[in-house]
Amino acid sequence: MNEHDERGTTMTGVDPGRLDDQQLMKELETIHRTRHDTLLYGSNDALRAHNERMAQLEGEYLRRNPRRTVAAGRTRDGARDRAAPCSPTPTAPPG
Repeated sequence: MNEHDERGTTMTGVDPGRLDDQQLMKELETIHRTRHDTLLYGSNDALRAHNERMAQLEGEYLRRNPRRTVAAGRTRDGARDRAAPCSPTPTAPPG
């Protein structure tokens, strides 16, 4: 098996576990930037490869950063708070 072969599937790029933190972030930024075009215009094979590579890179990031900061607005409760209708601000009775 060569370094680009993993369980019978061709792997694109370097094994994420071999990237340093800076390289991993650069790879993640690139794959996220190209995601939309791949979804809209890529072949089925290109989209499959993109999905696999993105999962590998994101999985490695999560493995390295299990206690990453999570913004409150990006949680289920935070999303519910954003969707809740705003109640009117009470005003003082005329007097």
